[in-house]
Amino acid sequence: MKKKHLAEIGYIFLLTAFTVYLILDTFVISSAFQENAVQMNTAIFTQLEETSRKEEIEENDTSAVLSEFAEAGIASAQSYEDENISITISEYEELGTHIYVADVVLASAQYLKTAFAQDTYGKNITDPTSVIASEHDAILAINGDYYGSQESGYVIRNGIVYREAGNGENIVCIYADGSMQIVDSDDITAEELVEQGVWQAFCFGPELLEEGQIVISKEAEVGKAKASNPRTALGIIDNNHFVFVVSDGRTEESEGLSLYELASFMKSLGVTTAYNLDGGGSSTMVFQDVVINNPTSGGRIAERSISDIIYIG
Repeated sequence: MKKKHLAEIGYIFLLTAFTVYLILDTFVISSAFQENAVQMNTAIFTQLEETSRKEEIEENDTSAVLSEFAEAGIASAQSYEDENISITISEYEELGTHIYVADVVLASAQYLKTAFAQDTYGKNITDPTSVIASEHDAILAINGDYYGSQESGYVIRNGIVYREAGNGENIVCIYADGSMQIVDSDDITAEELVEQGVWQAFCFGPELLEEGQIVISKEAEVGKAKASNPRTALGIIDNNHFVFVVSDGRTEESEGLSLYELASFMKSLGVTTAYNLDGGGSSTMVFQDVVINNPTSGGRIAERSISDIIYIG
């Protein structure tokens, strides 16, 4: 009888200990590195002269020339323009897939911002892209790299380092001067990147284009993902001239793209450097508070909740 009671007590003890561990892991341990995440290290831009930034936007794209109505922030279904931001949205039908392209020209890289779900950096904190975008008055937004699904990989957002544990992978960096470069996280620390003027850094990957050339093989894929998927990618044509690309996929209307197809498409747009972000169910583009693609989640047309977004605003 005593042995039976001891066994029951031992079972209850183990069950209680396991339950406490799960609670700690989900709510306490994770909250230890959750932090308010609305800061912006705008001091990173103080070394840039205003005149040089104005010259850059004029040289990058003649479409950035301001109209007489620019200061009013006039928007249409397919474009937006104000004194600092020019956005043109185009939709393509390629390889049996709907692809959405946002051509973005900025007066300064400080208008390319990032935001965390619930304005909080940490584990198990998510919201749909459209919700995060609305909360930050984003003109345009796409999903980020879903940093919260990984335990390592640099997280540098708005000039602030949130995670400095590298994962040995190539990351894409956007600098305060409006340039974009892919670097090896084994070669440099997150703090050193910020000291060099990195404004944003993402670590999903892989890289698609460098110096205008495709650097991904036809067989390459992300983890166990299917060959054709919804995709999200970030590219650059020239300083402060960015291209956001989101494709549909996994539906009867849109098959989706392989990484090589995505790279080839972005090269055709004149992109010189391109980097793959979180795709699949995460792939979402929001323009003027409207989701303009067809994100798929759980086998239906719906947004997936994610950790972070990239936005213009």
